[in-house]
Amino acid sequence: MNKMSAAILPSEHHAAPAWRQEVRGVADIRYACSGGITRLAHLAHHDPLRVLFSKPAEGDAAQATLVNMSGGLIAGDRLDIKFSVGENAAALCVASAAEKVYRSAGDTAHIAVDLHAGQNAWAEWLPQETIFFNGARLRRTTRLHLAPGARMLAGEFLVLGRIASGETVTQGYLRDAWEVRLDGHLIWADALRMDGNFAAAGNAKAGLNGARALATLVFAGSGAADYLEQARGFQQACADTVLASASYVNGVLVMRWLAAEPQALRAGLGQFWAAFRHQAAGLPAVLPRIWHV
Repeated sequence: MNKMSAAILPSEHHAAPAWRQEVRGVADIRYACSGGITRLAHLAHHDPLRVLFSKPAEGDAAQATLVNMSGGLIAGDRLDIKFSVGENAAALCVASAAEKVYRSAGDTAHIAVDLHAGQNAWAEWLPQETIFFNGARLRRTTRLHLAPGARMLAGEFLVLGRIASGETVTQGYLRDAWEVRLDGHLIWADALRMDGNFAAAGNAKAGLNGARALATLVFAGSGAADYLEQARGFQQACADTVLASASYVNGVLVMRWLAAEPQALRAGLGQFWAAFRHQAAGLPAVLPRIWHV
């Protein structure tokens, strides 16, 4: 286990109440290419995480579906997820449903995602929404590790509050960080941190400017710079209520979305992902069926 991803800051850790047991979910999924065909090479999962498999569309990459059987994260829970696509292989991992992070009275929930792509591999990490309840505490780190010639498309999608219930997030703790490494060298890092008064940052024009949903996608690896203008063109197809932008930084194509309505952002994000994967990898312009359930 990566020692950095496993660390819990002392100021964020409190003894769990005697009446509950903290969740420690683990999933380790590895694909390899043999004879020109991508196959599952290794699978390990531990409650509450489960990994399921479905038949991909004709001509599509291999697919794994990640399921959290617990229904969400409570204070102090932790998920460690590793998804690896070996040399010359192509595979996608998708979440089965939105992840929920519940209110915490003290402890912080942790999600560590480590994504690996071998030489000349294609890998996709397609989670669904993470719903951040009022008063929740979450530290999430998504790390991308690429070998020379590899390409990876990965995203995260965050919704602040239970919109249908009229909930507004006014307080909590959130640190959502990214790291991208190419051949072992850190080439891009980014972190969103909100602590305490969410309303001030959420409503500020220099902050979220009233947005209740935000998403980040990164495309890293061979030829990423060539897709900047195409990415911007695909983003223009989003609804007028969705703000979107794309930039290229040190070998990484970074795309962001903001919206007051999560459903509008979800629709735009799905359309973008389908179009982009087709353009960049020649894969079908469709998402796994579980995305539409």
